[in-house]
Amino acid sequence: MKPISNRNSLVFRSALRGCRSVVLTLLLLAPFCSSHANWNPVVPESVGMSGERLGRLDAAFEKMIEQEKLPGTVTLVMRQGKVVHYSALGFRDKESQAPMQKDTLFRIASQTKAVVSVGVMVLQEQGKLHLNDPVGKYLPEFMQTNVAQATDDGYEVVPAKRAITIRDLLMHTSGVAYGNGPGEDLWKKAGIQGWYFANRDEPIRDVVRRMASLPFQAHPGEQWVYGYSTDILGALIEVVSGQPLDVFLKAELFDPIGMGDTHFFLPDYKAGRLATVYGYQNGRLFRGPELGNMGQGAYVEGPRRCFSGGAGLVSTAKDYAAFLQMLADEGVVSGGRILSRKSVELMRINHLAPEVGYPWGNGMGFGLGFSVVLDPGMRGELGSKGEFGWGGAYHSSYWIDPEEDLVVVYFTQVIPAENLNDHQLLRNLVYQSIVD
Repeated sequence: MKPISNRNSLVFRSALRGCRSVVLTLLLLAPFCSSHANWNPVVPESVGMSGERLGRLDAAFEKMIEQEKLPGTVTLVMRQGKVVHYSALGFRDKESQAPMQKDTLFRIASQTKAVVSVGVMVLQEQGKLHLNDPVGKYLPEFMQTNVAQATDDGYEVVPAKRAITIRDLLMHTSGVAYGNGPGEDLWKKAGIQGWYFANRDEPIRDVVRRMASLPFQAHPGEQWVYGYSTDILGALIEVVSGQPLDVFLKAELFDPIGMGDTHFFLPDYKAGRLATVYGYQNGRLFRGPELGNMGQGAYVEGPRRCFSGGAGLVSTAKDYAAFLQMLADEGVVSGGRILSRKSVELMRINHLAPEVGYPWGNGMGFGLGFSVVLDPGMRGELGSKGEFGWGGAYHSSYWIDPEEDLVVVYFTQVIPAENLNDHQLLRNLVYQSIVD
């Protein structure tokens, strides 16, 4: 073997140092992934759950699919940061007999709200806004807004009693509805109705600018009103960050957490993985429309310019579970931190004053992006105080139970979903599986 000359040895060592430098740089630049990157289920008993009892979950949902109440489901349950149940049942598309897969993509609708709410908290931690700031500080048209108040012969438009704050938007106490209630005729005339904006060939900032000129349903802080508040937050993020909403979320959340299958609009090569929309009404499961607000084409076709912070994302059960586990881990993912522990704590506690109340269930309140359980007894369902979660219009749902160190994601695509008891069934079967 020919010996290496001093000169060649220097070149070799220099090259080796260069390679090490490149590798180190790549490691530093690589996005940190979820701290729970192993998605293979563990033995449930190792984290205080019963595998036998968890088996009841699939049996019950297979029965609902056989009875043609549901087309198919993906369910993912994590405890102590480990997957204990992960199943895909039924069909992604019944007519073609395409089976449901764990990587099936779902329209998550209002589950987008939690993601955008976290984005706002990221900006606060970067020192770029404060939750109690008036929205008008960043979106000037919101400095003075109006309210449509019902009268005996219709409604009257009056000035809002105070400015809407960023926290109002996070809490849904801004008074902004979905264009319904008094003043609905003005919302229809402005063409701003429907709960997502996928097919609009304009940025969400422009939509929100026109929205501010319309009368809202209640005065800020006086009522809990579900509507476009989180879409306004999406426009706020664009203005404050100087980036389109999709770019901001990808950089700050999706890439660091490892949510590679979460998009506002699907790349063409992923469109085939999107679940078909069905409806269940009058005891019958039927295929949804091909196009339109609730149809198959949403989130795939269209101009792809208008990013709905309130209802626009498509995701998988694994991606969304990784996002939720980050919140369960108080803002941490492997190799880095998305939010501080204190920000997560603030998000998951009740922010509603007693006189405002929460209209959708006793024993419940609302935090910054999701509902919060205040009193399990008054609620009357299995769960824990401090549990937080939400759902989507296509009948998906999720919750995080900090007391039990539990994360649950349930995805299906059914709208309308008339008299289905699957959410209650899921809750009962998950909690009956805890045996420690």
